[in-house]
Amino acid sequence: MRTAGGRFGLGVALALVATAVFAPVLATHDPRAIDLAAELAGPGRDHLFGAAENGVDVLSQVVYGARVSLVVSVFAVLLSAAVGVTLGGIAGYVGGIVDEVLMRVVDVLLAFPGILLAIFITAVLGPSLANVVFALTVTGWTGYARLVRAQMLTLRERDYVQAARALGAKGNRILFRHLLPNAAGPILVQATFAIPGAILAEASLSFLGLGAPPGTPSWGALVDQGTQYLLVAPHIALFPGLAIAITVLGFNFLGDALRDALDPKRRER
Repeated sequence: MRTAGGRFGLGVALALVATAVFAPVLATHDPRAIDLAAELAGPGRDHLFGAAENGVDVLSQVVYGARVSLVVSVFAVLLSAAVGVTLGGIAGYVGGIVDEVLMRVVDVLLAFPGILLAIFITAVLGPSLANVVFALTVTGWTGYARLVRAQMLTLRERDYVQAARALGAKGNRILFRHLLPNAAGPILVQATFAIPGAILAEASLSFLGLGAPPGTPSWGALVDQGTQYLLVAPHIALFPGLAIAITVLGFNFLGDALRDALDPKRRER
């Protein structure tokens, strides 16, 4: 990471992982512990980020909320990438009617705004982290499919692919052994940019009451609670909002740095 933005993004990513892993150590209170005497109290010695409804510690909620955001975003991105890379690779390599059918499915899904489709799915299935991951996978795999298909259309005409065919290599071996590994760079960049999108989507769904189940620490749910007390206790929404903003900004910087590092044309500039 040669740029300041890249180093900042990498630091944010590592900090998010560390916060999620060591949440029990970093949290100063049980995230569900009730302290009625401190209800809506501002930042202070006992509650560094202040307290929310029923005296719940905001810092502990933010720390454990990082775990929810990381788990949901990583699983959503991994599943989306697995589905999109597989289907996009098949469409680009096989071509013909298979390509037409798969790409028309992609076009239909892209015709709907992703967040609205995710809201519809979670509203039907009910609020749970598994349903959020499923909804984000349904809306997220299309980007990988289009990217990988475009890569396959270019790579399948390369000399090493023609040589593999001449040696009798089967289609699945050519696809998974030769084509997909050479498309790994753009896929990695796409996944890096998808993580902040998944974090924002999970926060949005939780803000609407369609994400994390009630009682689960979530940045979006905490912002939703804070909007009711903006004039008397703005800290409730401020700190989880800052956590979302910094995390999304950091991963976007990290994605930019990876894109520059993996693109030979950009390295030459």
